[in-house]
Amino acid sequence: MKNRMQGARRARIGLIALVVIAVSSMAQAKDKRDMVVMTQNLYLGSSLNAALGATTPQEFIIAVATIYGTVLFTDFPARAEAIADQIEAERPDLIGLQEVSLWTTTGPAPPGFDFLAILQQALDDRGLSYSVAAVSDNASIGPVPLAYPLCAVPEPLGACLVLLQDRDVILVNDDNPDLSVFNSQSGRYVAQAEVPTPVGVLSFDRGWASVDGTFEGKKFRFVNTHLEVEGNADVQEDQGREFLAGPAKASGAVIAVGDFNSAADGSTTTTYADLTKSYFDDAWSSDDPGYTCCQNSTLTNFPSGLGSAIDFVFTHGASGALGADVIGDAPFQMAPPLWPSDHAGVAATVRIH
Repeated sequence: MKNRMQGARRARIGLIALVVIAVSSMAQAKDKRDMVVMTQNLYLGSSLNAALGATTPQEFIIAVATIYGTVLFTDFPARAEAIADQIEAERPDLIGLQEVSLWTTTGPAPPGFDFLAILQQALDDRGLSYSVAAVSDNASIGPVPLAYPLCAVPEPLGACLVLLQDRDVILVNDDNPDLSVFNSQSGRYVAQAEVPTPVGVLSFDRGWASVDGTFEGKKFRFVNTHLEVEGNADVQEDQGREFLAGPAKASGAVIAVGDFNSAADGSTTTTYADLTKSYFDDAWSSDDPGYTCCQNSTLTNFPSGLGSAIDFVFTHGASGALGADVIGDAPFQMAPPLWPSDHAGVAATVRIH
């Protein structure tokens, strides 16, 4: 009986010790001022290469119909549910999103898609509250005629139209009382890639969005961007230099996220090296390469096609990353589209010193 009482007493003492350690650890973690940030390219739903490679107006119109058919097939509302699941699991304080597309259709055509509204509704359905803190309005392409059979009537051409608007967006977690953001800004780069097409010159008008903020009283800047693809290396590298000289310049802590389209291994452009050699630290420090790009344009490939690291979380000044994870790199369902996006995302825990 005595041994049993002594055992119970030791158990109670052990439990109390565990509680004390847990409470102490929680207090310690709070004092360390850790914040979770995330970057995710949502994927506009189709490659645009068919339209960009068209040589006649007829080829361009056919290509646009093919592109929008692929957008319907890759089903952003379903993909948004998977991305919302990732956000629910990570609970980031700040999110940088790229290719937050707004597809608008008119006439007897399939419906359009507002990727931002769809994702926010999916988050709301999970009891999460993320509000828009900053937006970069980038390319606006169209309106362009949408051909039959996507348009319910074959004639006249132009009875149905489709317009693509590209945005980069910063979302902030409204449920974190220790987080406050202000001074929303956005801009476009001077360097832009222009592509001649049968209907005129198209530009993707890439840009950036930023907010300043405080986390538990500590100041920081958070910047989100999407640089030009590696096929326009000179333009992309110029944009990287503009990014460094402009929105990324701030005293104190700077956290930059985005799709930089420059491979971390240096195999494509110099942008990654230019950003990290003297200013930014990459949150990714694992021996794993951290591949984030890319699945095929219809999101039907299996196994995964990720083979390049081009999506990053960077820190500068009075901030540093404790670790990072690739997210969205597994199929979310058994039937196409298999992947939440053609890019995986990155979530990182950042400490404001």
